[in-house]
Amino acid sequence: MTDLSSKYRHLFPVLEKVTYLNSCSQGALAIPVREALDLYLDGMYEKGSSWNEWVMKQEELRGLVAKAFSTLSTNVAITSTASAGINSVLSSFDFTGGRNRIVTTDLEFPTMGQILHAQERRGAVVTHIASEPNGLLDLNKLENSLDERVALIAVTHVCYRHGAMTDLKAVATVAHKHGIPVLVDAYQSCGSQPIDFDEVGVDFLVGGFLKYMLGIPGIGFLLARSDSTLVPTKTGWFAARDIFSMDINSYDPSPEARRFEGGTPPIPSVYAAVAGLQVLLEVGLRDIWDYTKELSESIRLRLDELGFEIATPEAPGSSGLMLAVRALKPELSVLQLEADGVIVSTRGNNLRVSPHFYNSIEDADRLVSSLFSHRESFM
Repeated sequence: MTDLSSKYRHLFPVLEKVTYLNSCSQGALAIPVREALDLYLDGMYEKGSSWNEWVMKQEELRGLVAKAFSTLSTNVAITSTASAGINSVLSSFDFTGGRNRIVTTDLEFPTMGQILHAQERRGAVVTHIASEPNGLLDLNKLENSLDERVALIAVTHVCYRHGAMTDLKAVATVAHKHGIPVLVDAYQSCGSQPIDFDEVGVDFLVGGFLKYMLGIPGIGFLLARSDSTLVPTKTGWFAARDIFSMDINSYDPSPEARRFEGGTPPIPSVYAAVAGLQVLLEVGLRDIWDYTKELSESIRLRLDELGFEIATPEAPGSSGLMLAVRALKPELSVLQLEADGVIVSTRGNNLRVSPHFYNSIEDADRLVSSLFSHRESFM
């Protein structure tokens, strides 16, 4: 296993202070990201308004996102959050006609679930497909739930509770056989593994830069297939075909994915996202996935041997980078590990461990040692 951490660890000062294994909540802050924020602030001091530079920085980010997902920049919308992207897509649907059903799962983050159910006020009917005991989605169940009334299938790629991963290409194949578009929440996977947007074939994919993509809060993205004809009613002036037309008497949306954008972009976060994504692409998403998956599996093996219960599916290709450990007292366990200098998080009854390429085998050792010393909270 090539040790990526030995090459890149120095870019993340927090690793000098703690064992940081909480990238599923927020990625460690890289020095170039901090410097990018300083660059934005310096520009404000020196020039006041740097409008042209801001617009170019957003277009730079659009291009980097396209590169990360192996798609065209015209398929990328820059949003303030993943929620903004989901809301924009949902605003494109008319749920008052015959197609008023939305099919989703019980694996979703609250962002997805709550936005979908908010559409009930617009006539939508939301159906949740129960996942299997191992946390995975049964595609036969999904397909059996479909009928001519389904307008949209909305799924998460990697579940935030336990790391189970859904086969997006298989979902898209099932959906498109029935003429139904697919919306994916990839916040827990983007930046941790290579995702070829065009190859997996889903219609929309949202995510953000806060976690594995090494950015900061306040910025997200939406990918939209170039052949999508949906046009949102939730919009803003940056979604127009010509943002400088300043037309207040009509709505002329961009034919590109930009039509799903809103108002003035979150420029400070754009600067940070560009810097974080540049680091990510330098390391390489395939190398990140291979290295970190091996590191995560080594942690799983050691915890299995010590008698810990792992909630994350074990089969190859069935999980993201997050490793969920069953805990009797999860909130207490997070505090116990923090006292040992090991930073993790919890959702439900699971302790969430999420390494990234900047983590080392020594970080894994410290995690396992701390967990074992507090095993009464798990067994």
